[in-house]
Amino acid sequence: MDQLLSLHFGAYVALGFVLYAIRQATHIKNRYIPIVAIVLGVGYSWFESGAFNSTVLLTGIKYALYGVGTVATIKYALEKVETDLKDDKRNHK
Repeated sequence: MDQLLSLHFGAYVALGFVLYAIRQATHIKNRYIPIVAIVLGVGYSWFESGAFNSTVLLTGIKYALYGVGTVATIKYALEKVETDLKDDKRNHK
């Protein structure tokens, strides 16, 4: 729970929004999103630490997993809102 409230969680959310923006702008297939996330996560972790080692690699993969989870959450939340709006319009007619 402490990690959710820490400033480091902002990196996960930011990575998620960057991945979502990349997905929307380039229309890349969903199966490539984790690869892009790993590259961006490891790159960010490397930038953050200033050196590359196994800890940086694992931290980058952790960032990627959280980022992909954030993208999925955003995607399904937006789809839910859209379907709810469509259902409301149908019910009010």
